[in-house]
Parts: sequence; C-alpha cells; structure tokens
Amino acid sequence: MLRLEHAWTWLAVTVGALLGVTPSASRDLSGSRPNILLLMADDFGIGDIGCYGNDTIRTPNIDRLARDGVMLTQHLAAASVCTPSRAAFLTGRYPLRSGMVSSNGYRVLQWTGVSGGLPTNETTFAKILKDRGYATGLIGKWHLGLNCESPNDHCHHPLNHGFDHFYGMPFSMMGDCIRWELSEKRAGMERKLNVCFQIMAVAALTLTAGKLTHLTSGSWTPVIWSTMAAILLFTTTYFLGDLIVHADCFLMRNHTITEQPMHFPRTTSLILKEVSSFIQRNKQTPFLLFVSFLHVHTPLITTEKFRGKSVHGLYGDNTEEMDWMLGKILDTLDTEGLANSTLVYFTSDHGGSLESRLRNNQYGGSNGIYKGGKGMGGWEGGIRVPGIFRWPGVLPVGRVIHEPTSLMDVFPTVVQLGGGEVPQDRVIDGRDMLPLLLGTAQHSDHEFLLHYCENFLHAVRWHQRDGGRLWKVHYTTPVFHPHGAGACYGRGVCPCFGDQVAHHDPPLLFDLSRDPSEAHALTPDTEPAFYRVMDTISRAVEEHRRTLSPVPVQLDALGNIWKPWLQPCCGPFPLCWCDRENGQA
Repeated sequence: MLRLEHAWTWLAVTVGALLGVTPSASRDLSGSRPNILLLMADDFGIGDIGCYGNDTIRTPNIDRLARDGVMLTQHLAAASVCTPSRAAFLTGRYPLRSGMVSSNGYRVLQWTGVSGGLPTNETTFAKILKDRGYATGLIGKWHLGLNCESPNDHCHHPLNHGFDHFYGMPFSMMGDCIRWELSEKRAGMERKLNVCFQIMAVAALTLTAGKLTHLTSGSWTPVIWSTMAAILLFTTTYFLGDLIVHADCFLMRNHTITEQPMHFPRTTSLILKEVSSFIQRNKQTPFLLFVSFLHVHTPLITTEKFRGKSVHGLYGDNTEEMDWMLGKILDTLDTEGLANSTLVYFTSDHGGSLESRLRNNQYGGSNGIYKGGKGMGGWEGGIRVPGIFRWPGVLPVGRVIHEPTSLMDVFPTVVQLGGGEVPQDRVIDGRDMLPLLLGTAQHSDHEFLLHYCENFLHAVRWHQRDGGRLWKVHYTTPVFHPHGAGACYGRGVCPCFGDQVAHHDPPLLFDLSRDPSEAHALTPDTEPAFYRVMDTISRAVEEHRRTLSPVPVQLDALGNIWKPWLQPCCGPFPLCWCDRENGQA
C-alpha cells in the first residue's frame, strides 16, 4: 500500500516535469512519505569539506551529495558540544527545554553508567514516524543516556525513544577508548586520584610513625583505614584506564552488548554492514535511518586502507574514510533502487575541536573562516555546521541557501514529510525547512536564534529581513589561552562560566552578513543602528525566557556521576568482557 502511494507520487512528479512544472510548484509533498536517511558526523569542521571551500582534503561523496541537492551555508547546531546538540536535533527543541544541559561544567554525559539522559517525556521524530508506520533505526553514536535505576531498565535507550533498531555505541568515541595521550577524562581523574593517594599515604605513614614512636595513643584503627584507603586509591589509579575502556567503549545491538570492549579495526566494516542490512530489510516500507558516524572524533580510529593517505595527518585520513563510508551508503541506496524515493541529509553535531592538539599535531578539524570551535559558546566555529539535502526529482539540483537554519529544523521537516504531526503540547523551536529547500519560500522562518553554553545564554542572532542584515550579539565569550590564541589551549574545552569567560557590557555586536568571521566588533560610534539592534534582541530574549519552564537538569552532578549499579556489563560485574560479533561469549 505504501509503495503504491510512492508510485503515484513519482508519477505525478514525472508528469509535472514533462509539462514543465517543477515538483515544488506542482504538488504538496507533505504526504509523499519518502524514506529518510540522516547522516551525522561527530566533531566535523565545516572547513574540511570540498563543497564548503576546502581543496586539500578529499570529500568527493559529500561534494556529490551537494551537487545533486541543496546546500545550506548558515546551518547551525543548537549547542557546540555533543549531548545537548543531539538532544535538540532529535526533539526540535533547545536543550534547555529538556534539561539536557548543565550548570557546573559537565557539558556532556560523562559515563555510560549514569542516570541522566534524554527524558522519557520528550518526543523524538523517530517516535512520531514509528507511529506513522516507518521502520526506524539508529546506527552509530547515541550519547544521550541509557539507564535510570537499574542496568537493564533502558529508560534512555534509543529503543525507548522511537527507534525500532539500534546498533552502535551507547556512549561516544573518545581518546580514552585506546588510552590515547589526548584524554577526555582519564588523565584528569588519574591526577586527582594520585593527589588523594599521596594524601592518604602520608596520613598512613604519619599515623604509623606516631604509634611506633609512642607520640600518639589510641587504637590502630585509623592507621588501618588510611592504609586501606591509600591501597584502594593506588589500585583504582592503576586500573582506571581499563575501567574506562570497558565501561564506555562497547557496542550494543538493541539491548544486547555484542562487543565489550570494542575491537576497533573492524568497527567501520561492522557499521557499514549494519546499515546495508537495515536498508535491505526495510526497503519495502518507508524507513527512517539515522547513521551517527563515530568519525571524526578523536582518537580518529582509521583503517589501514586510509592511514597516511591524506595531507592532513590522521584527521584528514579519518575524514576521507568517513566520506568513503558515506559513498558506500549511497551506493546501497542505488543498488536497492531507493535513491529517488529517499531524502538524504548530511550534517555534523557541531564544529571541529581546536583544542585537540598535541605538540605540533592537530587532531581536530578546521572551521574555515569562522571564529572558534567546539565548546565555545556562541562563536560561529563551534555551531556553524554543514547542511546538505538530496531528494532526486523533488529538491532542486545545486541550490545554495544562505538563510539561517538549525539542526532543530530537521524535526518538523521530517515529521511532516512522514505524515506525522508536530506536537502541540510543547514548544518546538525548529521550523519546517521544506518550503525553503524547494524554493517556494525566500526566507527562513527563524528571525532569532539563541546560542547557549550549558544553561548560560552566550549569544543571539537576529535576521533582519527588511534590511537584509544578519546581526549577532555576544553577551559572554570564553577567554582564549594563551593570549592571542584562537582557542583554550591547555584545556579540553573552553568553559561557559567563571573567571575564564568575559562578560561584555555593552555586548559585542557583529554584522554576519558583512563579517562572517566575527573579526570586527561594531560600536555605537561605528554602527548607527547599534542601540536599536540591542533593544530588539533584548526584547526577543525576554520573550523567549517567558516560554521556558523549569525541568530537571540531566547533566549536573547527581545525574552525571558514574554509578556502578547502572553499568551495562555483558557478564557478571566487573567481568565485562565479550565478543559476540565473533560468536564468542
């Protein structure tokens, strides 16, 4: 029945084309129910793609996707780090609304075994399309939580958020997965544990010396306890790397752990095999498939076929491998005869990580002409991401759109294309992009977009349509280190608050339509409209704040500390070791 509907849709499109009428003008496509393939890179810099201006890293498949479809040049993430950005993408809502933020510096989920995650009362586009008869799948990275109260309740699991099928990492790729020198949490935790060990060891020695020299009286109990604490801290420090590898770096298929820890040389082939299998199983019904690449996050796991092949080191190698993977996925659509009935979308969750640098080697991406990068609040480099759509015979070929759009816009766009309804019981911040993509609308529905860093508002942009100007104000910006640098080198990521951020009064003002690099801040002396712009944006912020409701914060300490009883384990804890991909237990 669904395929018959497709046939009539494409017959109408073909007839319209023969009569010289474009699909965008000939019919309403909201009921066409295409397959939907969403492709998201991890930490991918917009300056690393050929169609966005790079001429040294080879991305022929991404470039082909852009040539055959529509490319967005002002596509924006709702956050400059993984967890909140992905939550906003799936729900069409600022992460602040769902509580997928923090206020204490823990900006993403820190472990798999935590109780925080995407709340069960949030509605994802997968949940809506599943109810409309779509087969829904997620392959790759999740990083939005897993369990709440037990290791098997799966309250935050993808299958509890509308996906029929999940295969991939519940957490995220990180340097600690291979005990890399660039570490997200191991190195810092080892330093803290070492300090605690030294304190307890000194305490134990001091108490022992006092007892042996009769300078102190009483029982030996404090000596025994301090000695045991020192031994425990030393043991934990020694095995911390192994703990992290087993706790976070594993693969799941639905609710079953298949590989703990991961065997990285085969991860790429396993993911491609899973994508091909999902498409083949579901080609007779409309499907929604979200492929969330583990590339190009550090430690840049790259197969031997691509290592040493680019001129940009390991990051370039990893990028070119991801582009090859994208090409193989598109080839699968072609082989199965699904290319013309599938809307394909490619993006990144946020900008490239500039702080991923070790000595003279840069392991993070380039954000092109845009200032800043991953984690840097409202600077363009952290939130300006690629946005490419392809739907042969429906979307224009080679169209480039310079209007502000958001990852949150994917929610209402795919929901309505799939025959669903956008929820009316909550604020949805995304806007349907289809009229813009088709060319039937000249302007984006976004007049204002707000840029948060954790739960702190750092910046706001205003699209002044009547004057063609695109204004951006920064209330708060990170203090780069060392002085004159363009990032917070020496830290894993720039902070959102505290003494390492600058508060601007008056706010910094930029005209992005003339200065996309945010190089020249405007002042009342250089911009006659300065105070009018500030006043307009201030009123928009107040209106936005009136739409916010208090919700539990998911990423603060209580929901974001490791809880051993929530740790997924494919054997009796702590014997978390299995390889079901090879048929072994």
